[in-house]
Amino acid sequence: MGLVGAGFVGPHHIDAVRRLGFVDVVAIACSSDESGREKAEALGVRQSYGSYQALLDDPDVQVVHIAAPNHLHYEVTSAALVKERTAQLGRDDPVGFCKPGGALRILTFPPYRKFLQLPDLFVILSERDVTYRQIFMDGRSLPVDPTPTFNGYSIGAWNGDTLVVTSNGFRDGTWIDRNGSPMSDAAKLTERFRRVNYGRLDIDVTLDDPKVYTRPWTVTLTQRLVLDTDLLDYHCTDNERDSKHMVGK
Repeated sequence: MGLVGAGFVGPHHIDAVRRLGFVDVVAIACSSDESGREKAEALGVRQSYGSYQALLDDPDVQVVHIAAPNHLHYEVTSAALVKERTAQLGRDDPVGFCKPGGALRILTFPPYRKFLQLPDLFVILSERDVTYRQIFMDGRSLPVDPTPTFNGYSIGAWNGDTLVVTSNGFRDGTWIDRNGSPMSDAAKLTERFRRVNYGRLDIDVTLDDPKVYTRPWTVTLTQRLVLDTDLLDYHCTDNERDSKHMVGK
C-alpha cells in the first residue's frame, strides 16, 4: 500500500492498516522529498516521495490510501484512477458499453459529425450512436444549478469570426478520453470554434475543473471538412461482439 499524506492523521492510518496483519505499507508521499524521508524513517516505511504523482509511478504500490487534506482527495483520487484505467487499456470506458461519450468526446470520435447553424441555436449531430448536442444562442445565461447530463448545458455567442461556447451541468465522473481522464460536476467548459479556411475548423477547448485539475488547461482540436457525404446510422450495440474481449490486462 502507498500512503499519500503522512501528517497529523497519517501515522494513525498506517497503524490501523498494519493491525490488519496482511497490508504492507511500502511507500509514503509527502509535500517534499525532505519531509517524506523524515516520515518514512520515523514510521518504518522503506520508500518515500515528495509528491503523490511519484508514488503513483511506483510499481510496488498496488493500493493508494489517502490521508492528505480533504481538499486534495478528489485530485489525488482522479490521478490514481487515470493511472489504473490506462493500465487496464480503457476496459471500463463507458463508451465501450454504448453509453454517451459527452460534450468533449462528441468532437473526438472518429465517426463524422455535422454542424447546424441556426439563428438562435447551434446543433452538433454525431454519427456515433445517432446522438446530438445543442448550444443555445438566444442570449440566455448558464443555469446556476442545472440537472447534470452527459453533454451538459451550453450557450454560445459570436466574438468576431469565433463562436465562443460555455457549458456547465456535466455528470460527475465523465470520461473525457480513453485513458479515463475524469471530468466532474464542477467543470466549466469553454470552446472557441473558428473556421481557419474553407476546409479546416479549429476548436480551442479549455476545461476548468477545480475538483479534478490543479489549473485550467487548453487543447486545440482540428476538424476537416468532408465533401459529398452525409451521416449514416450507427449504434454500437448493433451486431456488438467486442465487449466480451474487453478484459484489460
